[in-house]
Amino acid sequence: MINRRALRLSSLADITPACPVPMYAVLAVIAIALGACGKSETPPSSAGSAYEAQGLRQLAQEVYVYAYPLVLMDVSRQVLAARTGPNQFRHSVAFPDANFSGVVSPNADTLYSTAWLDLKPEPLILSVPDTKGRYYVMQMLDAWTNVFAAPGKRTTGTGKGDFAIVGPQWRGQLPAGMMEIRSPTHLVWLLGRTQTNGVADFAAVNAVQQQYKLTPLSAWTGGDAPSAAAPAAAANGDQATPPVVQVRDMDAATFFSRFAALLPDNPPAAEDAPMVEKLARLGITPGKPFLLDKPDAASVRAIQGGAKDGLASIVALARNTPAGTNGWNIHRDLGRYGTEYLKRAFVAWMGLGANLPEDAVYPMLRTDAEGQALTGANRYVLHFDKGQLPPANAFWSLTLYNDRQFFAANPLNRYAVGDRDKLKFNKDGSLDLYVQNASPGKDKEANWLPAPAEGFNLMLRLYWPEAQVLDGSWVPPPLQKLEQ
Repeated sequence: MINRRALRLSSLADITPACPVPMYAVLAVIAIALGACGKSETPPSSAGSAYEAQGLRQLAQEVYVYAYPLVLMDVSRQVLAARTGPNQFRHSVAFPDANFSGVVSPNADTLYSTAWLDLKPEPLILSVPDTKGRYYVMQMLDAWTNVFAAPGKRTTGTGKGDFAIVGPQWRGQLPAGMMEIRSPTHLVWLLGRTQTNGVADFAAVNAVQQQYKLTPLSAWTGGDAPSAAAPAAAANGDQATPPVVQVRDMDAATFFSRFAALLPDNPPAAEDAPMVEKLARLGITPGKPFLLDKPDAASVRAIQGGAKDGLASIVALARNTPAGTNGWNIHRDLGRYGTEYLKRAFVAWMGLGANLPEDAVYPMLRTDAEGQALTGANRYVLHFDKGQLPPANAFWSLTLYNDRQFFAANPLNRYAVGDRDKLKFNKDGSLDLYVQNASPGKDKEANWLPAPAEGFNLMLRLYWPEAQVLDGSWVPPPLQKLEQ
């Protein structure tokens, strides 16, 4: 039985669109603003000052940062949905390995059930089985990477249920008693995660995954399907290069043109009105290619440079965020970004698909207790005192990534350790996790997280964290460097 009261009382962002204004109204405002600009604003001339060129470069940088998550989401859709097409689940039947590069910062805790939804033709019904207490979450991201709903054990329980996912402009009748989940955009990434307790649990989880279903509303009710069918996934795009690399390699014209093409079906939120004006000033019009046809070379260079600056600022923040307590960077506000565009962009670059903090918190570590960058040239230990293990209602894990945010190859094919592993505790009840390149010895290998020879970083995942994690009263211990 679904706990519908729990769903109603969950965070507003879990069950309602980020933008309460009708999307057709937002589109109208955007069209007016961008249309007025597209025909008159004069670009800086060759006689313009260096100050004007710098202003244009700054404008391009701001727009790039704003646009980055939407473009990355679309490229990810192209890569990840190529085999299944839209509105169909693709289930991971095993954990990814060191060869996986589809999404940065993958996990080895849950098996994914993902689908790229196109809600423009009609709503889709998500059906879930009774998981008999097993933790799962069906996270839903709009095209801008904001999480607008998260059905699962925390919000709706683990009983059987059906949810209607509808687009921003859909108006119609749903079957009686069916829960409506409205998306702010037509493009939705449904990112399901099902708790998996190691390799031996794969078969049981696969059986649950096969019961996750997506059904068009017309097929559910037996009515006529809409005349406009959902478009097939792009088949001619690059399927081999990781999405973050594809976006990185786009020139300014390609990047901004792709962004403009996505805007009509995935409009900005009402709170983005000031940024919409900046899009117009740069010459971006929804649905139209962005042309670098400025009459002077200085303006072209300014826009190209601004796009590069935008990407550099995203990467710099991701790699150089000031360390928090014990060196850990802990973001307790992911999944809902509002107008924090740089944060939204760097989270997309670092780990597209971040959960709401109520569902998962991801403390990240790049330095040891002495503030030195982590490297496989050193040996480390993460020590938890008795009673101070990561407090999570579901489970926790510690994952290691290389400097490209992917798993690092190692002889054990082990990429994470956590509370579902057969860890060896010390006699006093404390726990030591060893992070290093070479084995710490047979007696300690159960607690060994293999590291590459070069630089790396760590991510501690707490699924359905307890209150002391969310309010900051619990933080992970520092990573201590051991003597060689």
